[in-house]
Formats: sequence, structure tokens, C-alpha cells
Amino acid sequence: MTDELTVNALAEGELNHFDVVISGGGLSGALMALSLAPLKQANGQPLSIAIVEANPVVKDVSLSFDDRVLALSHGTSAYLQALGAWQYLQQDAEAIKTIHISDRGHYGKARVYAEDHQVPALGYVVEMALIGKALLKSLESFSNICWYRPDSIAKIHWQTDKVTLALNSGQGLTTKLLLGCDGGMSACREFANIKVRQQSYRQSALIANVSTAIPHSGVAYERFTETGPIAMLPLSGNRCSLVWTLTPQQAEEIQGLDDQAFKRALEDAFSSYLGQITQAGERFVYPLNLIQAEQQVYHRMALVGNASHTIHPIAGQGFNLGVRDVEQLAALIKAALEQKQDIGNFALLSNYQEQRAADQQQVITLTDSLVTLFSNRLPPLVVGRNIGLKVLNYLSPLKNAFVQKTMGY
Repeated sequence: MTDELTVNALAEGELNHFDVVISGGGLSGALMALSLAPLKQANGQPLSIAIVEANPVVKDVSLSFDDRVLALSHGTSAYLQALGAWQYLQQDAEAIKTIHISDRGHYGKARVYAEDHQVPALGYVVEMALIGKALLKSLESFSNICWYRPDSIAKIHWQTDKVTLALNSGQGLTTKLLLGCDGGMSACREFANIKVRQQSYRQSALIANVSTAIPHSGVAYERFTETGPIAMLPLSGNRCSLVWTLTPQQAEEIQGLDDQAFKRALEDAFSSYLGQITQAGERFVYPLNLIQAEQQVYHRMALVGNASHTIHPIAGQGFNLGVRDVEQLAALIKAALEQKQDIGNFALLSNYQEQRAADQQQVITLTDSLVTLFSNRLPPLVVGRNIGLKVLNYLSPLKNAFVQKTMGY
């Protein structure tokens, strides 16, 4: 904690007060704001909400072949629909109707069909830029949200009944509740001196959008190879979003290949499920780490999404896990308002941490187990996992449990 704030603008009377301040106006922060904006206080007034975001507003979203995408679980799409944001995404979201899991060079396969679970889609794949645009569009109907952008938090002073923030612009804010939705390098987490547990997977993710000769038909592929898993997610325009997990050296080498050599390497590793790779977009490489905050709450502060946990992309659950953080925290704040309680009280925040713990640990354990099991070439594990894929394909209770977690429930 800082003992005092030295920014001149923080003299009493020059502070702007908000019920909630959200640090970070990206996807998690905007979703958090959209979840809280409709809530009413005991006096019937809406919550006053400030969003502090370092990046300037992007007015026009122009899509390209290479845009980054996210896989949205069925649960996430349902939550976006409840908030009124799905109407702006539905037309562009590509439905995942089938999940196909296989192990390169071995017989084990598993398939999951949306129709078997009485849903139109197991999930959806959509460009991140469009998700951001949909959230901002939805926020436009609320007058109780104030943006500070481009701006960021310079200092934080925690007091008994409030938190005081000094922004780098010189402005000052006070709030009952500070929400850190500011990503894996969270400033809120740093200011509170919250430590993290960090584990390197010694892997990198190579990400690119590709087109294939055979239409994907709404199938999401997860193919396990000697170097790591290859995910091919269905995208609009008969494109696929590729997430190829490799050793850092292999990722660097494959990123450096010319387009023809890259397409051949991908065809060899992925097999012929989608035929030839007809177009390959720009390739990006990211190191893969597990980062967990040792605590998710502090005095009048909670961490949400990647600020609290950054996980391996093998099961495509990172963003969806953060959405469930938002949903749970918003529900607790709503209940506190209805009971005329202080929304920044530590009991409420502790409930948030406790109620999210099981889901977060289940997803982290699932991803860790998949990484360990499918990156290991020891013969007993190879045989065991292929039997496991066969068992998963035919044993309904096990398959249903796997699908429910994948769908975000």
C-alpha cells in the first residue's frame, strides 16, 4: 500500500467518486461493466461505474484474414445473450457443431456432437475485435458509465471505507470497489503486492488463420501430435483458426518458414481431415505459462479473468473461465445491493473467491492433465490415452462430464 498520494490533483474536492472503478476496458472489463450497469441501488439509482483503459478508443473495426479469434463456450454465448450483446455477434459467430479429438499415428478418437446434448452448438468462434465491438455497442445504452481513456492507474491508496486512485493523467478517483480486469500483467495485482504462482509449460503457441480445401462444416479439431496439440477451430468464410503447440525452438522455426513450406508442415502434422491448406495467414508465437494469483481479493478489490489466472489454451477455456468470474461476481454484487450491503465489504469479496475456486481449479487441472498426457510419448501413456479417447467416445457419463465443462457449465 502507498501511505499517501502525491499527485496534486488528488486534493479533496478534485476527486471524482464512483461506486465501482474497473481497471482495464478490454473484453473482461467491458463485460464486467455491462454486467453491473443495469443494477440498481436501494435508492433506485444505478451504480456509477468508471472504466480506466490504457488504449484509445478504436472507432472503426475493419476485419482481415489474420484477426485473432476466441472460442466462446455455450455458457458464454448464453450469458452474452442475457446481457443483450449476443445480437451484435450472432451473425458473425461460427457455430461449433462437432468436436473431433484424435492422436496422430494412433487409433484413439473421440467425437462430441451438439445434437446429442440438445443444443444448436457446443460453442462459437468469433473474432476478438467483434466481441469488443459488441460489448461497447451494448454499453452505449447506459449513461452511468464513464470512460477514462487513454489513461492508467499511477497509485492506489486503500482506506477503510474507500479506495483512492491517482491516474497518470493527473485525475483522481475514489470508489467503494476496485475491480482488476487488467490482464495477465495486472497493475492492480502489482499495487496490492499479490504474489503469483507461475509455471512455464516450456511450450509456445503458434497462432494463424488458414483456409482449407475441404469445408470445416462446423467441426472443431483437437489433434495431439508428438510436439503438442493442434487445434483447428471453424471460422466464418471457410477459414480455420490454428493454435499449434510446439517447443519454443520448433515454433520459431515453423514461424520462419515460407508459406508453401509452412502449409506442407501443417498438412503433415494435422493429417488429411480438411485436405490441403490453401491459404495461410500471418503467424504469431506466444510462450505458454500458467499464472495464478495467490489471492484474488484484497481490501475493497477483486481480480477478474486473466488478472487472476492465465491458463494453457489446450482446452480453449481461458476467456470462458473469466466470463464465469464476471458472472459470479456480478451476481454477488446484485445480491448485496438488494440487501443494502456495502458492495466493497470483504465478506462479499471472500465469497467471490471461495465460490470461484472449484471451477477454476477444475479447469486448470483439466488443462494441466491434457498437456501432460498428450505431450508424453512414453508407450504406456500413449496406449492409455488412446484407450481413454475410445472410452470417452462410448462412456456417456464420462463424456457428459467432459462436455459440460467444455460448454462452460
